[in-house]
Amino acid sequence: MVKRFDILLKIFFSVYLCIMSYYLYTHQYYNVDMEAYMGLLYKTEYPDMKIEDNHQKVFTELNEKRPGMFESDLSHEETAKGENTYYKTISENPKIFEEELQLFSVKPFYNFTNLLFFKAGFEASTSTFLISILSYVLILGFIFLFLSKILKNHSLAIFLTFLFSIFKPLLESARHASPDTLSCLLLIVSFYFFLVKRSFFVATFFAMLCILTRPEYFIFYSFLYALIFIKRKKFNVENFELTFSFLYLFLSFGLVQYFNQISWSVLFMNQFTKVQLYPISNPDHFNFQEYLGYIKSKLLFEFNSSYFLVLLIFVVIIVYHKFPQIKKNRIPYLFFGVIYLSVFIRFLVFPTLVNRMMIGFYLLIILGLIYIQSSKEDLFKKLS
Repeated sequence: MVKRFDILLKIFFSVYLCIMSYYLYTHQYYNVDMEAYMGLLYKTEYPDMKIEDNHQKVFTELNEKRPGMFESDLSHEETAKGENTYYKTISENPKIFEEELQLFSVKPFYNFTNLLFFKAGFEASTSTFLISILSYVLILGFIFLFLSKILKNHSLAIFLTFLFSIFKPLLESARHASPDTLSCLLLIVSFYFFLVKRSFFVATFFAMLCILTRPEYFIFYSFLYALIFIKRKKFNVENFELTFSFLYLFLSFGLVQYFNQISWSVLFMNQFTKVQLYPISNPDHFNFQEYLGYIKSKLLFEFNSSYFLVLLIFVVIIVYHKFPQIKKNRIPYLFFGVIYLSVFIRFLVFPTLVNRMMIGFYLLIILGLIYIQSSKEDLFKKLS
C-alpha cells in the first residue's frame, strides 16, 4: 500500500514537472542577453557568415518574438553610464554587436549546449532558454533523489522538492536565457556524486563543466578543495586523486582565460561604471578609485537584498545546535564558511548578488542544513 502511494506521488510529481516546463516555455522573459548567445551560435554554426548578416538574423528573429525589445529604456536610473541606450545601439550597429559577443564567449559549455539544441532543429532563441528549462527540471530531480536518500520518506521529499520548485530565484533563473540554471545543475550534480555516490572522478567531471559554464565557480571550488585537502583523511580522499582532480579544474578555468579577449577591468567598467561599446578595440581606462567607490556603495545593499543573511541565521542556529563543540567537528563550520567566503570574493570581483546568479549557493546551503538537521553524522560522511 505504501509503495503504491509512493508510485502515485512520483507520477503526480512527474506530471507537475511537465506542466511547469510548459509554463516556463510559454512565459520566458526573452532577456536582452539572448541576442549575444544567439550571435555566438550563428558564428559557430556558420563561420563564413558576415557579421552584418549575423546581426540582421539575430535581431530580425527577436523583433518577431518580442517587438520593441531593444528600444531605449529611460524608465530607471543608470547603473553604468550608457546602459539605457546600450541595447538599442547594439541592435543598430553590427560592429558593436561583434565586439559584444566576446563578453559572452567565456561560457563555452553553455554555448556548446546551446548549439546542440540548435542542431536538433530548434530556433536559435528557443535553444537558449530550453537549456534553462531542462536544467530546472533536472535540478528538481536531483534534489528529490538527494532528499529521498537523506529523509527516507518519499512523501516528504516530494513535498520539499515542490517547495524548491517555486523558490523564486530558481523559478526566475528558469525564465532567463542564461547559464545560471545550467551551472547550478552542474554544481548540484557534482556534489551529489561526491556525497551520495562517492565517485570523486565523476564529481570532478561535473565540476569542470560547471566552471566551463560559469568560470567564477572556480573561486568556490578552490576553497572547497583546500578544505578537502585539510580534512582529506576524514573524507577518505587520496593525495594523488585530489591533486589531479584540482589540476583538471585549474585547466578548465585556464582554458577559458586563454581564449578570453576581454580583461576583468573592462568587464567591470562595462557593467558598473560606463558601458564599453568597443571593449576590444577601444576600451576605457580602468579607474581604481571608481572601483572602490562602487564596492563601498553596494556592499551592504547587495547582501541585504539577497538571501545570504537570512540563511546565515539558520546556519548558525542549526550547526551550533548539532555541533556545539567546534574542536570536535569543524567541517560543517568550514564548509559553510567556504561558501560565504567564496560569495564575498566573487562580490569583490563582480559586485552584484542577483538572486538568480546565486541559486547554486542558496541550494548548497539549504540542502546542507537539511542534511545536518536530518543526520547524526558529519556533513561529508558517506550516506548509508
